[in-house]
This record gives sequence, C-alpha cells and structure tokens, in this order.
Amino acid sequence: MNKFTTLVIGLLLVSSYKISSQTITDTTPINATTFANTIKPEDVKKHVFTLASDEFEGRLTGARGQKMAADYLAKEYESFGLTGNYLTGDYLQIVPKEALNNQSENDSENVLAFIEGSESPNEIIIVSSHYDHEGIKNGLIYNGADDNASGTSAVLEIAEAFALAKKAGHGPKRSLLFINFTGEEKGLLGSDYYSSNPTYPLNQFVAALNIDMIGRIGSEKEGNENYIYIIGADKLSSELHEINETANSTYTHLELDYTYNAIDDENRFYYRSDHYNFAKHNIPVIFYFNGTHADYHKPTDTADKINIDLLTKRTQLIFYTAWELANREDRIIVDQID
Repeated sequence: MNKFTTLVIGLLLVSSYKISSQTITDTTPINATTFANTIKPEDVKKHVFTLASDEFEGRLTGARGQKMAADYLAKEYESFGLTGNYLTGDYLQIVPKEALNNQSENDSENVLAFIEGSESPNEIIIVSSHYDHEGIKNGLIYNGADDNASGTSAVLEIAEAFALAKKAGHGPKRSLLFINFTGEEKGLLGSDYYSSNPTYPLNQFVAALNIDMIGRIGSEKEGNENYIYIIGADKLSSELHEINETANSTYTHLELDYTYNAIDDENRFYYRSDHYNFAKHNIPVIFYFNGTHADYHKPTDTADKINIDLLTKRTQLIFYTAWELANREDRIIVDQID
C-alpha cells in the first residue's frame, strides 16, 4: 500500500483568501485537514433540517417533495461551483417511471455533480447517498432524517469541501462524481438505472463511497457515540479497506465496526443500499452506516433526533478517505472476489 502522505500536500498559498469561515494566508500550510475542517456542524444541521422538514413531504419518489429536494440539491451544488451531468449540462438525470417498476406515477431524478481531476480526469471516485424516503402515509409525514437526509447532507458537505479545495488551487488529481439517488426505498431503482445508464463508462469508476444513515446511534450501540459500521470495504479491494482504516486512525479515531460486513450477516446490508449496484460491476465500495433504531422507517425519524456532532465527524472520515482515493499516486487495485 502507498503511504498516506498524499493526505498532506504541504504547499503554501501565494495569496490570501477565505475558505468558509477560515481566512487562509500565504503562510498557511494547506492539507486535507484544512478542507475537512470546512465540514461544520452548523452546515450539516442546515441541510438535515431542510431535507427532513415537513415542507419536503417525506421525499416520496416521483412526488412533489422529492422533486423539491432534487431542486434544493442542484442549487446547492451550483452554489459550490460544481458542474452537472456532462451529457445534459444540468444536475438531473431523469429516471423514467418505467424504470421505477411503475411504483411512481411520475418520472423521478437522480442528482449529479462533478469535479474534474487535474491529472487523471478519467478516473472517477463516486460519493453517493439516496435522498428519497417514504412520503406521507395515513396523514403522517415520514421525514426520513436519518434515512437518508443524514447521508445526503454528508454528500453535500464533502462536495463543498472538494470544491473549496479546487478554488484554492488544490483540486483533486482524480475526478469526483457526487450522486444523490432516487428510488432507493423502492428497491435501489435510481442507482440501478444509473449503473445501467451511466454518464461515464463504468470502467472509469475507481471506487464508490455510499452513505446511508449516519446521523444516529443504532439500537445495539446505545451509549456509544464514537463508531460507524463499515460494510464492503474489503470485498473487492484490500487497498480500499486499508485506506479507510488509515484515514480513521490518522484523523477521526472512530470505532470502525465490521459486524455487518460478515459474509453470514443475516441482515444482508451489503446488498440493501445503492453501493451494491456498483459492486456488482466489480467497482470497490464502502457502505457507511449507523445501524437501525426504533425510528427506522417510521414518522418519528425526525431531524431533532440527529446527533449533529457525530454526523459531522463521520462525514469527515468519508472526506478523508475520498481525498486519499482522489490524490494518491496509483488507482486502487481490485484484488478480491466478492
């Protein structure tokens, strides 16, 4: 494995400018932590409380609230200075209702944003989440704060951190594609559509980091506010597993729990979120997950229950892993067979 030295760039800026609330001068050393620190609790909270608000009506696939959420995401990416889908020039990939197995009366949308790499632009890291949820049932709004406004907030914050790095002259060597999928709750349908209709050839994808429920404490972890479940990291690439481990031991110091990564895991979480539609094409993946809790798929999964500080820390771990994947000398190898 390459040493983790690419996480520290060690270059100096030639002028003064502002990154988020931090002023960077020509004597400031620039490294991954500079940009990880732009992932702030107040910004994470803003996204979660917006996406999980009653206004978004539970973000049911194809419904008004989901489309409002898609618009919110697209506008955020645009505000960061990210480009959209290169095929259409915008941030939306239309997922036709036929691809949703007629579980929606309307077409739906995956939301995409792209940062081009400076040295290996045709090698792409995916950072993803699903942003749909259960909508309104029996007059109750299923806000889906943990599932999955939490993961979607994380994708937004990671995207902004990389955008700020690029503006500061420290953009990634490889490209990054940020995707928020629709139709996950209907059976991983948005990611299935994307993997069948990719906007870039599948062989260009280096790895996919998928984030689905990282804002709470799982029922079996009550009292532990410093962990995250890691699923799939070692199934296709030993290097991906090592990179994530090193990012954590160097920076975030979370307990990385591999319980649900076991081959005989009866929950089969590895097959139950959007990363699997990339893993089945031999693209190495990590699924970041906090486990289920009493509010899972219930109208009580609300934003006020999100652990914002823990969500921020988990998001920073994923950023550090993405940073190394995007900036290391060599593309990670695929050396495992799932």
